[in-house]
Amino acid sequence: MSAPKNDGDDPNLDFRWHLSENQAETKTTELEFALMRAFEGFGHWQSECLASVSDVAASGPENAMLHMIRMNDRPKSIKELARLSNRDDIPNIQYSLRKLAAAGLIEKLGSGRSGVTYQATTEGRRVTDQYGALRRKLLIERIHSVPGLNDQLAEATRVLNMLTGIYEEAARMAATLPR
Repeated sequence: MSAPKNDGDDPNLDFRWHLSENQAETKTTELEFALMRAFEGFGHWQSECLASVSDVAASGPENAMLHMIRMNDRPKSIKELARLSNRDDIPNIQYSLRKLAAAGLIEKLGSGRSGVTYQATTEGRRVTDQYGALRRKLLIERIHSVPGLNDQLAEATRVLNMLTGIYEEAARMAATLPR
């Protein structure tokens, strides 16, 4: 049984609170909370899928880092990984890389500040291949079984990419405000 739709259009219900005082703000706030829930659900999915193909315990962001490193089977620098993930918390990225390396899933190549890259090991490729196969079976098949969902996913991706830019610009503006 699914929860009732909360689109802020019901005039008999008052959805106002400190983050939303009108219908447009309510829709934005509901989207933000849906994003948070989707992010957490995605993290749970990533962790469970990885646990099904490996004995490595990794968080969602660590799992994502593993797959980004494996992307196109070419080594990536920390700078590239930060850009791909839209992150600027380099110490946390470095921690994740050390954890993945200790698990034997990635290896560090090169030396120096600008010459270090990371690539998947043979074990990392095996784990990510198995993850991909399980993902196709458990997730992608379900997505393909819902009529029209592929088109909706394409539109959602477009909207989320636009929102990323809007949030980044708003964050830059907020950073200039007096503190």
